[in-house]
Amino acid sequence: MAAEGEEARSPHVVLFPFLAHGHIPAFLRLAGHLQTLRPGLAVTLVSTPRLLGSLSLPATSPPIRLHALPFAPAVHGLPDGAESLADLHVHQFITLFRASESLRPAFDGFVAGIRPPVCVIADSFFAWTADVARARGASHAVFLPGGAFGHAVFFSVWEHLPHTLTAGGDEFPLLPDFPDVVLHRTQIPQYMLAATGVDPWTAFFRRVIPCCRKTDAVLVNTIQELETSGLDMLRASFGVQTWAIGPILAAPDPSKSQDDDDTSIIRWLDAHPRRSVLYISFGSQNSISIRQMAELALGLEASGRPFVWAVRPPVGFDPKDGFDPGWLPAGFEDRMARAGRGLVVRGWAPQARILAQPSTGAFLTHCGWNSILESLRHGVPLLGWPVGAEQFFNAMVVVEWGVCVEVARGNLESSAVESGEVAEAVGAVMGETEKGEAMRRKAGEIARAMAAAWEGPAGSSAASLERFLRCVEASALRDSCLGAS
Repeated sequence: MAAEGEEARSPHVVLFPFLAHGHIPAFLRLAGHLQTLRPGLAVTLVSTPRLLGSLSLPATSPPIRLHALPFAPAVHGLPDGAESLADLHVHQFITLFRASESLRPAFDGFVAGIRPPVCVIADSFFAWTADVARARGASHAVFLPGGAFGHAVFFSVWEHLPHTLTAGGDEFPLLPDFPDVVLHRTQIPQYMLAATGVDPWTAFFRRVIPCCRKTDAVLVNTIQELETSGLDMLRASFGVQTWAIGPILAAPDPSKSQDDDDTSIIRWLDAHPRRSVLYISFGSQNSISIRQMAELALGLEASGRPFVWAVRPPVGFDPKDGFDPGWLPAGFEDRMARAGRGLVVRGWAPQARILAQPSTGAFLTHCGWNSILESLRHGVPLLGWPVGAEQFFNAMVVVEWGVCVEVARGNLESSAVESGEVAEAVGAVMGETEKGEAMRRKAGEIARAMAAAWEGPAGSSAASLERFLRCVEASALRDSCLGAS
């Protein structure tokens, strides 16, 4: 702690999210929490010019500062102007991950020019910033916008590539750091299964993970009471203090709140009974195959449940080409509209508003962590259909919590799903069954735990972020407690 007579000074906080639209809102919301705890705190968000230009900043005091780092996508073999994952096809993602490392010299120069004390809070994919922080006398934290268990297993798979260590079979109980975790082949994304140890993806993550171990602390978008074991796994893996500060959820975007399309969706939901509507979305960057899309549509029709489905182009189709009715079974959209049974939304949907509506009874999701938190925040149970990254491991968590039924895995043509299975799963979660009632009850309990985590200074997440800030302030006086576990 600070020596007697010395006063800890709040740092200038530098936030550095990865180049993905799904990561930035959590960092902006974190900025708001930091400024609530330390009024007047200086916060700068660093990113590329186009990404910063696309942001709608929350009203904070003082305003969040922005700093653009020069980035030339074409130099790295990317399309001109491609500064985020949303601008690219999946096969180009690794090119952007590798290109993002070129931001280091400009970031170093920026941090060097800030009057100390400085605290860098960076995405795990920018964990190399730990070396920059150390060289510049700044404290450093990695912020994981996802969950604890999902990230711990995701990083472990990259370190050990368990599917390469067995001669056959579909199960891999081969994570040396987490021997109790058994993975099935269908829970490992395709680009991971293709990894050999000398491929670009493996090389990137084997640079990232050691850098994560150089940080002073790990902040996690989760709740201590819900992910105690996952947090312990991260702490054991990285060897530093791990702070649960969730749920960190994006603030509503006021520019979209009065959109006519959004209003019509909410009116449609208002016309349905409580907990009767299923919401379906695979996120802003994920989709399923055209065959799977057809089976999902037929399963929804067979279930007899009203639904709102945010449809993105199937795998292999360019999102810029617009919506093609041929992706869905013949006459499906018209039949559902005439019966008032289904609403097909083409592209983006106001997810947070939909999940907050009393008529929303369940969410069929790709199990992205933001979507999981948004749903459970309102006590809405889940149907899981993970398709990539750590989503498969997130699904394991919510199934264990008793708030999710996994309906399918993956988005490859070989990933089988049948309409009957979809209808059965929807009925199990949304019906007046013992299982459905238990899931709704458990989802309500989790919603209350999430709210309590930020209720006043005694809430577990509020207290955790406060302790983190005190450690940062103490570290500026050369008496750091950041590394204490």
